[in-house]
Amino acid sequence: MSPSEVDPFWLTLTTAFISTLLILPPGLFLAWLLARKNFPLKSFVETIVSLPLIMPPVATGLVLLKLMGKRGPLGMLFHELFRSEIVFTWRAIVAAMAVMSFPFIVRTARVAFEEVNTRFEQVARTLGSGPWRVFRSITLPLAARGIVAGSALAFGRAIGEFGATVLVAGNIPGKTATLSVSIFYLIQLGQDRLAFHLVVLSLAPCFVLLYLSEVFLRKRKD
Repeated sequence: MSPSEVDPFWLTLTTAFISTLLILPPGLFLAWLLARKNFPLKSFVETIVSLPLIMPPVATGLVLLKLMGKRGPLGMLFHELFRSEIVFTWRAIVAAMAVMSFPFIVRTARVAFEEVNTRFEQVARTLGSGPWRVFRSITLPLAARGIVAGSALAFGRAIGEFGATVLVAGNIPGKTATLSVSIFYLIQLGQDRLAFHLVVLSLAPCFVLLYLSEVFLRKRKD
């Protein structure tokens, strides 16, 4: 494979993996909170979390660009702290992927937490287990199928992300050119054969991930 194929492949896999790891802890916490607690503005939080699912990805990318640009609040803060930029770097790719795939983690894990029988947690508490131990030893294992499914969906969504990424990261070869962005620009240039190669490369990790998650879910079910 040529560098024009290898670079987007590894960049996409790496940034998708990082973004999934970053959103997993807050996603699980928010999913548990929405599943188990009633609090003011709960419906508002649910709506905000789900917005990236229905908003045009380009619109989400424009919002991120305003927030993370040189004059944006997040961009200015990041520059003050680290003397570096977010937009048009791999960090912008991670941010776009994280925002677009975050709802998949939250919505899927929330359903999984709602299906956990709280009686098991109550029994564990009566036996002297603290909240964190109950969550780690009871809630998480019982919700594992939904968490794995949500993580797989989030990772796959990150790999396929295009609209937000192209606005905040652009198409810098070897630096910010992900698989989806590279495929789009190759088609624009009439290089359909190379674009199809990248399509196959993008399908491979998604297929492997979904297959492994299905195997895991089937074993958990059995």
